[in-house]
Parts: sequence; C-alpha cells; structure tokens
Amino acid sequence: MIRTIGVVGAGTMGSGIAQVAARAGLNVVMRDINDDFLKRGFATIDKSLQRDVEKDRLTVEDKQAIIGRIHATTSLDDLRESDFAVEAVNEDLSIKSDIFRQLDRIARPGVILASNTSSISITKLAALTSRPEFFIGMHFMNPVPVMKLVEIIRGVATSDATYEATRQLGEAMGKISVEVNDSPGFVSNRVVMPMINEAVFALYEGVGTAEAIDEVMKLGMNHPMGPLQLADFIGLDVCLAIMNVLYDGFDDSKYRPCPLLKKYVDAGWLGRKTGRGFYRY
Repeated sequence: MIRTIGVVGAGTMGSGIAQVAARAGLNVVMRDINDDFLKRGFATIDKSLQRDVEKDRLTVEDKQAIIGRIHATTSLDDLRESDFAVEAVNEDLSIKSDIFRQLDRIARPGVILASNTSSISITKLAALTSRPEFFIGMHFMNPVPVMKLVEIIRGVATSDATYEATRQLGEAMGKISVEVNDSPGFVSNRVVMPMINEAVFALYEGVGTAEAIDEVMKLGMNHPMGPLQLADFIGLDVCLAIMNVLYDGFDDSKYRPCPLLKKYVDAGWLGRKTGRGFYRY
C-alpha cells in the first residue's frame, strides 16, 4: 500500500505532484535544498487550491486538509518512511544521478523510485541504483494539477509489478497513464520539442515574428498555445536541455538546437520564470 509519497523538488513540477498526491489523500514529504524553495512551492500550491475554492470546487476546510498532508523538509533522509519516491528536479543528469544514489541508500528495500524526467533514459538512471526492477519513469505534464496525462516509462529492468503499482498510483492521483518505451524524449517531447525548435528556427531566419508564428499554429492548427509561447512557459533552458538529449541520443542533425535558443539561454532569457524569453512578462 502506498500511503506516503516522497517528492524531491518543490518547483513547478514537484509542487504540482505534491498537490495532486495530497489531494488524493496521500501523505507527502516534499524535499528541496533550502527553505526559500519550499516556501515558494507551498505558495504555488496555496494559490492553485485557492482558485478551486473560489470556483466552489473545493471547500476551505478541504484546502487546509490537503496542505496539512504535505510535510516540507530540506533533508533527503526524511523520505526514509516513504512508500514511493518521485524525483522532480532540473533536467540535469548529474543532479538526478546524485539524488538517486542517495535515495537508493535511504529508501526501504522494495520501495519504487520514479523520475519525472522529460527526456533522460530511465534505464540509465535505474542502473545507478541497486533496485533497477523497482525503478520507473513517471512523466507528469505541466501544469500538473490540470493536465490529465502521465507518461509511464519502463526501463529495461522495470518489473511488471512496479509498472502496475505506478499505474494505479497515477490513477489514484486523477491521471490517465500511458505506457511508452524508454527512448530519448519518450513520446511527448520527441514530438513537441522539435516543433518548438523549428518554430525558433523560423523566428531566427526571419520567416515571421514570434506573434505571427504562434498565431499560425493557434488559428491554423487549433493549438491552445503557440510553440514559442509554450517554450516560454516550459522554460527555454529546459527546452534546450531536452533538445540536447535528443541530439545526443539519436546522433541525428534534425534534432540540432537552434542557435537562437542557445543564445537566449546564454542571456538568461528563459521565459516566464525570468520575465523574458520570446516574449516579455
């Protein structure tokens, strides 16, 4: 039985995962490296739940109970009693590797370790632990409380029991699970990131303005958000990291990140989170 879930990372994805888990009645231990990040995570959760209160989808008492089920910590050791642990930190292999080596030591035998990575090999991450059969990818979509999908990715050693337990957990959290194979970018980012990258190339080559490119895709393809606006929402640093994983993983020039994307990341123009990307915020 999964009663307590550990979440490593209190950023956009981590706080979202913590929120939907607590709303599903699970106890949550949410860990980040300092108290400021944890406070921001709780502020994000509070704001999200308050919208539901204002729309009569949640009572004030329910909101307080959900937040009360989330315990904040700066120590990974506090995840020792978790029945399931999911990592949701930056898309950086070295950072994730360090976390999973520690979690493997801390978590009880048989506890499933999951990564919310959007592109990095689950098999590679699992091999860092002594429990590859209990390792899996659980890729939530942003914003987590709103988006229904969770991609579940098996590593080469992931057991059927681990997959089934993860699928049931996703269902309990109100998500629709889709199983995909371990390949760079999986399905979601293998499809959407090259589209974003091509939109950046169109801007780079002067084919159209950012507004024009996004309007074409919204009005002509019925996308709810244009690709450049979506890139700003995701974070241009994240987009670049995923494109690099695709480029390296497939060794194919069609995944080459656009020079303009690299330039914006070098400038610190990462999108909404920094106030400037392809648009100003």
